[in-house]
Formats: sequence, C-alpha cells, structure tokens
Amino acid sequence: MKKKLSLIVLGIFNVCMLTWAQTPYQLPKLPYEYNSLEPHIDAQTMEIHHSKHHAAYIKNLNTALQSQPYQNLPLTDLFKNISNYSDAVRNNAGGHYNHSLFWSILTPKQNTQPSIQLQNAIVKQFGTLDSLKKTMQKQAMSKFGSGWVWLIVTDKYELKITTTSNQDNPLMNIVEQKGTPILAIDVWEHAYHLKYQNKRVDYLTAIWNVINWEEVSRLYRASLPAIENWTALTAAKNLVPTINAKNTSNVTIVALKTFETSPTPVFFESDNTKLLKVKMTEMALALENKNKPKADKLELMKKEILDLISKIEQENK
Repeated sequence: MKKKLSLIVLGIFNVCMLTWAQTPYQLPKLPYEYNSLEPHIDAQTMEIHHSKHHAAYIKNLNTALQSQPYQNLPLTDLFKNISNYSDAVRNNAGGHYNHSLFWSILTPKQNTQPSIQLQNAIVKQFGTLDSLKKTMQKQAMSKFGSGWVWLIVTDKYELKITTTSNQDNPLMNIVEQKGTPILAIDVWEHAYHLKYQNKRVDYLTAIWNVINWEEVSRLYRASLPAIENWTALTAAKNLVPTINAKNTSNVTIVALKTFETSPTPVFFESDNTKLLKVKMTEMALALENKNKPKADKLELMKKEILDLISKIEQENK
C-alpha cells in the first residue's frame, strides 16, 4: 500500500513539474515529507528552502512575466534566449527550474543505484561512481559564493560536470558549458547552513545518501536518442530470425560481418553490445564454412543473438 501511495505521489509531483511550461508558475508539491531526508538534510532546512526560497522565485517570476509577450513560453524556451530578458526573469526562472530539478533527484529511498546504461557512461567518463562524486564535490567546493554543480549530457551525448553561479543553469544561452542537466546540487548557503553552518564539505558528503539515482538514470535516458534509432541493431534484429543454413546468401554473411565493424553509439556501449558483435561475427564465419552448422546449432546461435538484442533494448528503455 505504501509503495502504491509513493508511486501516486511521485506521479503528482511529475505532473507538477510540467508547470514549468505553464504560467502562472506554481510551487511543485514534494514527493516526500520535509523530514524524510533526515539526518542528511534536516526538516527545517527543507521546509524553508522549499516553501520560502523556492516559492519566492516563483512569485517573482510570475510578477516579472506578467503582461509580457513571452509570458507563456516554457522555461526551457526562455533559457535558449535568456540574454534577451531582464535579470529578474533570468534569476527567478533559473531559481524555479533549478530547485524543481533538485527536489526531483532527492529521495528518502535507501541505496538507489544508477541504471546499467548510466553506470556504463559514468565508468567510461570518470572511471568509477566514486570518482564522479569526488569530482563533483571538488568543483562544488571550489565554487566561490552561491551557485550550483551539475552533471550534464552534452550535445555529443557525453557526461560532463560543470558549475554555474547564482541561479544560472546549463540550458541558458549565456553559460560557457551548455548541456542537459540530469543531476544538480545546490551550493547556496541556504541549502545547508542551518545544519552544517559553514561546513559545505560535510553537506556535500552527506547529500549522496539521498540522491535518487533512479530519477537521474531516467533523466539520462530521456536525454539520449531512442534505441530504435540505432539502425544497425534494428537491422540485426530483423535479419537474424530469417537466417537458414540451407539458404544463406553472401549478402547475409556480409551483413553479419558488417555489424562488427559498424560503430556503436557511445551511449549504447556495454558488455552486451560488445558480446553481440562477437556472436554476429561467429555466426558469419560459421555460415561461410563449407561444413555449415546443423539446424539445432544454428538455432542456438540465433537465440543467443536475439537474447542479447533483447537485453540491450531492456538496458536502454
């Protein structure tokens, strides 16, 4: 019952997040209680941060947009040309978006983990998850004054850590490093000073206990092209079931070999994609051989390949 209720609350929160694209903007209801993140983030900080600071950004944003021709633009559209708007719009639109994202990637749920897809990307870019955390913490500690530290997906679909000052974010056209945010950590003092005073490092260490890696993984997946866009995989999925040892053309064998040499998009790389290339080549070599595999052996090879394709698709949902 509790799990069902949590899903309902999370669904309501996600609907509220859609108000980023509506005016007047509204304060999203959190999918957890103010005290749910204790002892890592205390209830008083959460209540003030959400109901006072975030609410103020929304109120000021609605005021700044009132009667303006661009008042109905989604926040993400405002950010694309934020340099054209007033500081009031820039600061408060940023404050609303940044905090909404921040609440969504926090959770009282213990020990959430990155998806296989995100884990692979983290390992490729940073070596380990711990290395990612240390790098984000280092950049957050070196951020002078108020601001944010971000994990973003670049236009080349690579993970990158960056920081912004005040309420700027990587979607704005005025920042040096642009990208799609999937994880944000608030390093304004109001995010931690009641509990941690001036010990920013203690706050940055504690916050990893309440990061919602399931949501970060969902945001990462949403920032990438769909698995259906990997045409080589789709072609393999359609080709393999049609293969018959008694009637295999050179075109089929070439197609199997070509899969091995075709580039795998970096965001789909995994142990399963590497193994799939091996299995496709093994089948091509077996079909080239004068002593072609028997029907039962070929069916087993086909099943292994199709099972791998299914796993890859599952990893990238």
